Amino acid sequence: MEIAAAVQGVGNHNMLNKLKIWISMKALIVLFNCILLTIGQVSGPILVRIYFLHGGKRKWLTSWLLTAGCPLLILPITISFAKNRSKSSLPKFLVPPRLIASSAFLGFLLGIDSYLYTFGMSYLPVSVSSLLGSIQLAFTSIFAYFIVKHKFTHYSINAVVLMTFGSAILGLHMNGDRPNGESNANYTLGFFMTIGGAALHGFIMPALEYAHKKAQVTLTFNLFLQVLLLISMFATMFCTIPMIINKDFQAIPKEAAEFELGPMKYYMILALAGVALQCMMIGSTGVIFSSSSLFGGIVTSLLVPVQQIFSVICLSEGFSGEKGMALAMCLWGFASYFYGEYKLNHKQPDIKHEPEHEEV
Repeated sequence: MEIAAAVQGVGNHNMLNKLKIWISMKALIVLFNCILLTIGQVSGPILVRIYFLHGGKRKWLTSWLLTAGCPLLILPITISFAKNRSKSSLPKFLVPPRLIASSAFLGFLLGIDSYLYTFGMSYLPVSVSSLLGSIQLAFTSIFAYFIVKHKFTHYSINAVVLMTFGSAILGLHMNGDRPNGESNANYTLGFFMTIGGAALHGFIMPALEYAHKKAQVTLTFNLFLQVLLLISMFATMFCTIPMIINKDFQAIPKEAAEFELGPMKYYMILALAGVALQCMMIGSTGVIFSSSSLFGGIVTSLLVPVQQIFSVICLSEGFSGEKGMALAMCLWGFASYFYGEYKLNHKQPDIKHEPEHEEV
């Protein structure tokens, strides 16, 4: 009996160690994706805004840049496939059909969402568009309640109301934030297009989480890269069609020659924007797969103050009292939501999850 008890104790200890390692690895993956999301979300919009401020006019081109770097994902997918093949004679490489269909649908929605955000950035200062984009947390909360059955508490309701009022403050004082030479009609249209983009992005995040759950497959690094490649590919296809219709590809050399900062900086800005936006895409999708859509919305909203600081430093944008009030309401809403999630998680009983080892 003593020997059996000792063996059982050793087994439990080994299982506990494996669980700790698995949790640590998951935390590192979440942290890595958050870093990518931070780099992309802060630098991407600023680079796109610089493009528009100095003579760029191609909205579909900048929308296309969000996912045009997707072929770069083929290399890590190939490496991961080769690694798994050496471990198993029959590796599960292909994405399940249901997840492929979901990726195609979400990819087309991402293409539309990218255009809505780009349209807004072409007319709005980054400090305004980032504040408006932060209300995606409110939309994510609402859609997560209906799509993935996430609980809707009075803390999240408070966050929704606060962020909505913050956007309303910006809307009532939009004349003071309008850039020189920008018409009121274009500014207003960009204002509402950005809100539309935030709403659509708020739907895409829980929809992606729902698609993964319905596919009933274990998340692996390989699966994540394949799904990301599919979504990016379909989004790129969606943006490529209007670019061909508008002859944007043929117009790039002419636009580069007329760019105020010179052709070299024109191509440099587009290349850096493409890399930054791809980092944002990888980080955002990675946070959803490794954590949840709501956590992704929280991180996105938390980065708003950072965007504000860099837009003032890099673009010399003004920071009015209305923006300060809207930012305060955004942070208040974020704090309320985060505190509500904290209390909700601590009320739930602790459940021990065993690490999963299945490869997809």
